[in-house]
Amino acid sequence: MRGIFQKPVDKCTTTKATKAEFPVLNGQGVSLAVLQFPPGSVNPPHYHSRATGLFLLLEGVLEVGFVDTKDVLYTQRLKAGDIFLFPKGLQHYQYNYDHNKKAVGVAALGSASPGTVSLPSSIFNSGISELVLAKSFKTDVKTIKRIKTATTTP
Repeated sequence: MRGIFQKPVDKCTTTKATKAEFPVLNGQGVSLAVLQFPPGSVNPPHYHSRATGLFLLLEGVLEVGFVDTKDVLYTQRLKAGDIFLFPKGLQHYQYNYDHNKKAVGVAALGSASPGTVSLPSSIFNSGISELVLAKSFKTDVKTIKRIKTATTTP
């Protein structure tokens, strides 16, 4: 983790300490992630299949939210010092709604291997047929192709 704040980031950047990066965590049931949000950036909808997350905002402001199993959205606007819980397996996001200042947060996760699944990537870059996606989202293949291009662009 040393040095992660020394270079500026141009998109939401997550620096992880899971058992993959820090093997001593194997069997300990915990991991950590530091998230840096440039002004106006988003950590897209995702979920952790094996961990609940406890998020602490250290700097800036964020809108955070998760969707429960009945498709109810719960959101909150956080300021530095606020915490928020992301339940295991539920879709959630973080958005820096301040277009002038960065935000920084830390997520403590209840697994050494939390299993992050990014929804844009898992849906649009998985090989699911464009026709199936178009029908599923009630749109056309041209729109799906535009979304796929946008989700694969760095």
